[in-house]
Amino acid sequence: MFERRMPVYKKTLAVGVTALGVVFAAAGCGDADTEASSSIATSSVTSPVASSADDAAAHDEADVMFAQMMLPHHAQAIEMSNMLLGKEDIPASVAALAEQIKAAQGPEIEQLESWLEQWGQPTYMSDDMPAMNHDMHDADGGTESMEGMLSEADMQALSEAQGTEAARLYLTGMIEHHDGAVDMAQTEIEHGQFPDAVAMARTIVDTQQQEIETMRELLTTL
Repeated sequence: MFERRMPVYKKTLAVGVTALGVVFAAAGCGDADTEASSSIATSSVTSPVASSADDAAAHDEADVMFAQMMLPHHAQAIEMSNMLLGKEDIPASVAALAEQIKAAQGPEIEQLESWLEQWGQPTYMSDDMPAMNHDMHDADGGTESMEGMLSEADMQALSEAQGTEAARLYLTGMIEHHDGAVDMAQTEIEHGQFPDAVAMARTIVDTQQQEIETMRELLTTL
């Protein structure tokens, strides 16, 4: 009897081992599938974020130069406007334009500083920047020779002038100042890579060209 049952036990044991193997194999496949699915899900979530961050950080030398050059340029425009607005007997139309220029360029200064901080760059131009080849700094390290920037003598004359004469000096100086800003902005549009900086450059070109026309018209009324 014992010899006749041995094959039955062997057969039962074999079937059991086989069944357990199928279970473990299925569990292993399940784990693999889960890991694969998790990997795919993680990839689909993180990849776009990383790509977006890379795009946001993408900038080139032209973007840095644009921001570093436009900062002192805007700062002088605001200084000129404050000088004018601190005087008496300034025509209302000229004073309104000065307020408009301050309102536009103040926030742009903050944005330019934010970008330079984001890029790990200083808010001033270093001596090895390519712009040095275009006489963007004077011999003393200042910015008088930057496009459109008024000299110390020009700023002193504006400071001392009063009434209509001050308005005239402001308008003639700001027209030159805006011309320089438009030129720098057009360079950014042509060579910049950072989308927001290029967008600001386009705004500067559009806005300041319109203001140049307004200032030329105002000059004819003084």
